[in-house]
Amino acid sequence: MFEPTQLVLYFIVAVLLAVTPGPGLFYVAARTLSGGQSEGIASSLGTGLGGMTHVLAGSFGISALILASADLFTILKYSGAIYLVWLGFRTLKSAYHSDHVVPDLPSSLAGLKRASAFREGFLVEALNPKTAAFFIALIPQFIDPAKASIMAQFIVLGSISVALNTLADILVVFAANQIRTYFVSRPHAIKRLQKLSGVTMIALGLGLAATEAHSS
Repeated sequence: MFEPTQLVLYFIVAVLLAVTPGPGLFYVAARTLSGGQSEGIASSLGTGLGGMTHVLAGSFGISALILASADLFTILKYSGAIYLVWLGFRTLKSAYHSDHVVPDLPSSLAGLKRASAFREGFLVEALNPKTAAFFIALIPQFIDPAKASIMAQFIVLGSISVALNTLADILVVFAANQIRTYFVSRPHAIKRLQKLSGVTMIALGLGLAATEAHSS
């Protein structure tokens, strides 16, 4: 389906883009600092699934339609921005109202928090039109219509990029969790990390709201 040199070049580009600091990396880092490693990983997997929705939408031409429509782009953009800001304020509220931090939660509650982190990560990424624009700008450059189905090539290349992005996110989770672990015996420091996480999410949401369609 792909020439080896073409695939290697795409892989190199995708790796470089995956490790470049961006909203996704900052979001999972903030989520990890706020809720711990398990929530960070769940959030990373959620953003990965959200990324795959953009890959599939791009392969079917849906993303192109959204990006071409100012109204649809604005709706998607502000939906994602409002959701991120809401998550940020919720994190800040939790930090201000918690008197202490409990590192080990009952398994049932921990499972619910992981499920919530996964769902929120999915929505954060799925509602980000910049991700759709990224795939539409990058992937077609490596597609050869003469080789195989354009849709199949788009999905394969997009899946590679999503997998690399998710791996980079998980590595960031491990790093952020080391910082959180260092402060775990210092409740006030943990609360400051939670507040920082909330502010980061709000900033990401405001940044997304300021995105223009032509700049994505």
